[in-house]
Amino acid sequence: MTTHRFRTPFAAMAGLLSVAVIAGACSSTATPTQSVGGATQTPVAASQAPAAGTATVMASTVGGQTILVAGSNGMTVYTFTKDTAGSGQSACSGGCLTTWPALTVSSGSSPTAGTGVTGQLGTITRSDNGSLQVTYNGLPLYFFSGDHAPGDTNGSYPNWNLVKP
Repeated sequence: MTTHRFRTPFAAMAGLLSVAVIAGACSSTATPTQSVGGATQTPVAASQAPAAGTATVMASTVGGQTILVAGSNGMTVYTFTKDTAGSGQSACSGGCLTTWPALTVSSGSSPTAGTGVTGQLGTITRSDNGSLQVTYNGLPLYFFSGDHAPGDTNGSYPNWNLVKP
């Protein structure tokens, strides 16, 4: 029998706290979630998502798979399984948006399909702040605050998916 021990009680608490923070940040007043928790370029934190402007979404090969990334910063984009394609709404609001910032464009702008994008890009107007969130095949797109460099895919959690072209 193998026994695993933490060296200090603090290490055990830190691990539990990390899971609690991620799960708590992904809660939403609209729909509760069950979230649990490359390319070598200059690191750009997803929490520093680009200001709304124009957005290009393009395909990129990361770790042997082709996924969609934002052209402005090269960061991976995700979809949320609680969102319904074509509904015009996002189920991620409040603290959820702190962990999963929305990919947005400025008013009057439209997202642009870059290399390798085969689906339909569009926008929805967010009910919480009125911003225009980019959609792919009718599903809102998000960044993950735990991705720190282009090509990171740390946000592939239950209920959160990498977007395939």
